[in-house]
Amino acid sequence: MTEHSVVFSFFLIFTGAAILASAALYTRQPLLVAYIVLGAILGPYGYKLISDTALLSDISHVGIIFLLFLLGLDMQPSHLVQMIKKATWVALGSSVLFLATGYAASQLFGYTQTESLIIGAALMFSSTIIGIKLLPTTVLHHRHTGELVVGLLLLQDVIAILVLLFLYSGQNENSGAMDLIKPLLALPLLVIGGFALVKYIILKLIQKFDRFHEYIFLLAIGWCLGMAEGAQYIGLSAEMGAFVAGVTLATSPISQYIATNLKPLRDFFLILFFFSVGASFNLGLVGLIILPSVVLALLVVGLKPVVFHLLLKTIKEDNAMSWEVGFRLGQISEFSLLIAYIATSTALIGQEASHVIQATAILTFLLSTYVVIFNFPSPIAVSDRLRRD
Repeated sequence: MTEHSVVFSFFLIFTGAAILASAALYTRQPLLVAYIVLGAILGPYGYKLISDTALLSDISHVGIIFLLFLLGLDMQPSHLVQMIKKATWVALGSSVLFLATGYAASQLFGYTQTESLIIGAALMFSSTIIGIKLLPTTVLHHRHTGELVVGLLLLQDVIAILVLLFLYSGQNENSGAMDLIKPLLALPLLVIGGFALVKYIILKLIQKFDRFHEYIFLLAIGWCLGMAEGAQYIGLSAEMGAFVAGVTLATSPISQYIATNLKPLRDFFLILFFFSVGASFNLGLVGLIILPSVVLALLVVGLKPVVFHLLLKTIKEDNAMSWEVGFRLGQISEFSLLIAYIATSTALIGQEASHVIQATAILTFLLSTYVVIFNFPSPIAVSDRLRRD
């Protein structure tokens, strides 16, 4: 984006996305595929029309924050607490199993022990974006399946934060065990502070000025981004702060109005996110990483549904729902891309191992999206029978 103005870069991205999205809809393909392919075509490893993918990635991160905020608006706090308690064993058990799977597979391909551990860690998590974007926003969020998917993703986010803090501690020799414990202590503080601010300030402002729709829109964005920044300040992720911001407003009658009005803004930034995923991938390394990436992607897409199904059965979830949750979580996470970036910047892994993680993420994003849209209800399902929003 350094070679052109931001406006021209957005013109390329959104005009190109509109053209490829039209082709994707005609050929009954998921729109996410179009955005990732466009990024690969226009990015620094394609035609080089847009080169500053770091700036693009920073901008697109806002989309993930809004996604979590809108999700929180649809979650009743009491149901969420019960679900997280129930799903803790499943989240921990699946994380350990996929850490071991990724480590073993990477060792077979000749990566070092450190690289194998980090590749294994990248396989532990499922994508919040894919998992939530493919949930029908007016159906499953109010049902057991949606609550379970969300509970597992939130628990994985906590584990991912600990992994990221561990990687950051490798950069800072003064880091200690307290740096890993602080986020766990900070989370209750964030939740209590969020509910207090909503009760005594936010809701009173909404009640006083609810006839000014522009003000409600502005206040909601300010609350979402303010909580995201506050969470980062106390050692949590911005996504977690945005989710807490949404949950604290979920019991208010205004929550659905806010959710409806923020969806277009969310989609704008999410298009940028998937574009940046495709644009940041070095196509020149495909020959080196294609085999391990394909093997890891197939392991993830093939094993995650089975593992989640078996673990969910241990907490007495029914058979059909256990399979559906497993397939919806059958990919690795955007956190995995962040793990690859941090581990590369601290010289824990090389460029080849980093791109194995990136390629595996892209492949699992695509493969799991196809599985879900052809078999389960979602807003972008191929079949009219399965399309729900």
